[in-house]
Amino acid sequence: MASDDGSQPENWTWRDRAAGSVPRGRTLDPTVDEVPGIRAYPTVYVPEELLVSGNRATRSGNIQDLERVAGELGWTIELADLRGEPLRDAEQEPDELLAGVPGVTRVRVVAADPDRQGAMPFAPDAWRLLQRTRARTRSRLAGVGLNHVLAIDPVRVNPFTQTNPFTQTNPFTQTNPFTQTNPFGAAEYAQPGCGGRQPVAHLGSGPVRGAAPRRGQRRPVVAILDTGCGVHPWLPDDVVTRRLDLDGEPIGLTDEADPERYGDLYGQLDGEIDPVAGHGTFIAGIVRQVAPEADLVTVRLADALGVVEEHLLILSLRQILELARRHRAGEKGGAAIDVISMSLSYYHETPEDGLYSRTLYDLLKAARGLGVAVVCSAGNDAIDRPSFPASLWAWPDADNGIAPDDLAEHVSVGALNPGATSVALFSNVGPWVRVYAPGASAVSCMPAFEGGRQAATREDRYERRRQTIAPEDYRGGFATWSGTSFAAPFVAGLIAAELGPLPVTGAGKATASGGPIERSRAATEAALKVVTTDDGSRV
Repeated sequence: MASDDGSQPENWTWRDRAAGSVPRGRTLDPTVDEVPGIRAYPTVYVPEELLVSGNRATRSGNIQDLERVAGELGWTIELADLRGEPLRDAEQEPDELLAGVPGVTRVRVVAADPDRQGAMPFAPDAWRLLQRTRARTRSRLAGVGLNHVLAIDPVRVNPFTQTNPFTQTNPFTQTNPFTQTNPFGAAEYAQPGCGGRQPVAHLGSGPVRGAAPRRGQRRPVVAILDTGCGVHPWLPDDVVTRRLDLDGEPIGLTDEADPERYGDLYGQLDGEIDPVAGHGTFIAGIVRQVAPEADLVTVRLADALGVVEEHLLILSLRQILELARRHRAGEKGGAAIDVISMSLSYYHETPEDGLYSRTLYDLLKAARGLGVAVVCSAGNDAIDRPSFPASLWAWPDADNGIAPDDLAEHVSVGALNPGATSVALFSNVGPWVRVYAPGASAVSCMPAFEGGRQAATREDRYERRRQTIAPEDYRGGFATWSGTSFAAPFVAGLIAAELGPLPVTGAGKATASGGPIERSRAATEAALKVVTTDDGSRV
């Protein structure tokens, strides 16, 4: 149950607030344990964990190499599955953990007895172990990778552009308590009035559905992997499924620290709403506006800090794909999924072919093989460095080893300014960004949060409260916000709208309009034609 202002769960204490605010990631230093022939770049990762993927024999061999080198360094390793359940060895985990994709083992690096001869004088570090094992074995260790920390990406939630990847340099205030001294460039978009999150009045009616599909047909379904979805009149329960289960096991996060229910979970006791509070609700509202006939499924992966660990994304994708596979096969316990929308990303330290684990790509390829279109935001760092998973497709001159295919489409989306005549300055760009769509100063739904930042001026007269706009009063239910986070669901919604009614049963079989892959590709082509026609940003 929320407190009176909806800011935090009942019985929430300083311990919960402090524990949730502790950064979980470490910024990688590419100069540490350099290996000839492998050039690394900064990223953020879980410092004590590696993810080892592949068939049972491959995983077992790589884990043995890691264990041997860890012993030389004075460390030990512990094995677990993606849920965190301990494993005795890699052979305990099946070759395929749902959706026909090889299994993944979590390898935790643990400090040994500090008095042990040869023990390292510093804390266990997954990157050091990975690099030293590569050097010892003279292998690239295909299938072994860091457990990366992903960020959902409205402007300002960025693990690279701030001194601390999870908060401001000064955690208590800015020079001016209401705005930056002089915002410029991409930083302008984070400010209210310039594209930053702020309340707005929506005038007029909301999305209206037509008649229910005919017998034997169903609505298209968009799965949104983000921060979940809050309560809003535009997002009733007959439109949005807020809890997804596989065989009784919930998919994604289900703890009480829900940024779509509580606007101010972490940080100081200043009442300021968390940077990503309402993010998933905003995205769901965009899809709802673009595709009112579609059903939505929301999965909460990111917390109130806007971060999600890679293993949770992989596990959740596996579970979602198993639901989609069962539905396509006509088996019990399945669920229809036609489009996946992800507004989250990270930068891989070694993105070239053979130097990154293909697990995430394999999962998304499996989804596309089921006829599920995959739509990803490009990121808001105003750079051309390829982000993951957005760049996991065969873009022109790519060095990621991905070949073109005839499956459903993978679409990476950058953001346009409101006039659609220019790309938003914050948006990532490059040949790996496939399309640009509206994403700056977008209008959509917000939970009814009320933060501590109050109106600057108040002057009551005639028994009426009179004041300027309170910058964190979202009780009107709508806001403007900016980010490629919001361009991606725009495209996802267009694809769903183009799909139209779909067969309830026998979805895996070809019909007069083709099978699920053909239908998905045709809908995506039509949606991208709309977006590119409206894009006037080319010089």
